[in-house]
Amino acid sequence: MSSRTALVEDLMERFPQVPREAVFKEDLLRGGVAFDKSALSDNEDGDVKPKSYFIFSFDHGTLPELGEAALRRPPEEIILTGGPYDLRRTVVSVRVNPASPYRVAADEEGVLGLYLDGRRIADVGVPPMPEYYRHTLSNGKSVMEVAPTIQWGYLIYLTVFRVCQYFGAKEECQYCDINHNWRQHKAAGRPYTGVKDVEEVLEALEIIDRYDTQKVSTAYTLTGGAITSKVAGRDEADFYGHYAKAIEERFPGRWIGKVVAQALPKPDVQRFKDYGVQIYHPNFEVWDRRLFELYCPGKERYIGRDEWHKRILDSAEIFGARNVIPNFVAGVEMAEPFGFTTVDEAIASTTEGLRFFMSHGITPRFTTWCPEPTTPLGKANPQGAPLEYHIRLLQAYRQTMDDFGLSSPPGYGPPGPGRAVFSVSSFMDSLPAPAGEPGSADGSTEVPAPA
Repeated sequence: MSSRTALVEDLMERFPQVPREAVFKEDLLRGGVAFDKSALSDNEDGDVKPKSYFIFSFDHGTLPELGEAALRRPPEEIILTGGPYDLRRTVVSVRVNPASPYRVAADEEGVLGLYLDGRRIADVGVPPMPEYYRHTLSNGKSVMEVAPTIQWGYLIYLTVFRVCQYFGAKEECQYCDINHNWRQHKAAGRPYTGVKDVEEVLEALEIIDRYDTQKVSTAYTLTGGAITSKVAGRDEADFYGHYAKAIEERFPGRWIGKVVAQALPKPDVQRFKDYGVQIYHPNFEVWDRRLFELYCPGKERYIGRDEWHKRILDSAEIFGARNVIPNFVAGVEMAEPFGFTTVDEAIASTTEGLRFFMSHGITPRFTTWCPEPTTPLGKANPQGAPLEYHIRLLQAYRQTMDDFGLSSPPGYGPPGPGRAVFSVSSFMDSLPAPAGEPGSADGSTEVPAPA
């Protein structure tokens, strides 16, 4: 294609059943967006909610390579509306790429817009600074550092262990920059707590609960790096679980509790349930056996692909299939030098995995791969996977859900274009809104995402 605009329009024409909003969203997530100085935030001193770097960098450059965007953070997310494609309200996680053909900039009147190939294609909304971000903990730490919110305020993201014990080239997942992200923030002198104290987490949640008077925050996720030995004297289930126990005792029923952890044995998974966790995310990362072994060497060494999948199925006996939602990293299937060389092959492989889990009532979800440059796969594949792969995945994902009679998973906010708030892939934007609800296929009008 002669331009990115031509590529996007060609895909919208070829796949009309995929919402046009999702086509742009996937392209922004896989390839990033540049920010004019007029579109950057004033960090925690301004009126725009800044990017929190809540677990990975999700950028196409290291902090020193981002220029002004490393000093004045871009917004956490942006919302796209209107423009020549008449886009419905679409929440997109920000992934900075100074070389992207997409750019966010203010016009002569100071109104932000998204520009592609030099043409304004959408109006851009930015998240307002939430009141709870304006208050600090008693020790001076910011709420954004301890308990940042994403998905337009829907989800509190608690990365309580900021590094991973799968360490080094022979153990780290080949697409993951969690350890580098920790190092770069520490090198830049930014506050970036390695292991978050339970009392600090509770204090941050108290501030959120006090000032989030509209109850926009609906769920929390407990997550962090894999634990192969112990952290603070606790194994993985007990380490992440004891945060959930403390949260549920202090704020019973206030939020939907979710945990992202390895695929653990049933007794450990039962502990999560006993601690009050409602949704379990034992991420399977990539379906293909050979690619799992190559791209997730630590997980293959310590647990193994077959045992990982068995544990995912076993966990459904404890949480119920609907509440087991493993993530995969969409796009790494096509990463050179080992990945599939055609979109057809990649989609066939990933669909095989979707059908395996969905046939058991388990609904995976996915994050759109951002090729971070400090990772082996990011270095070798700076362009990521083809946009066509991502669009066809959305089509295959929805079709597989329909084949097994499944609906959108819990804990992700409303589904449907113009309604979804999940920001790191378009799977929720591409699913139908429930019949009779605003934005559904019966012709009802859409509703905005929470402000």
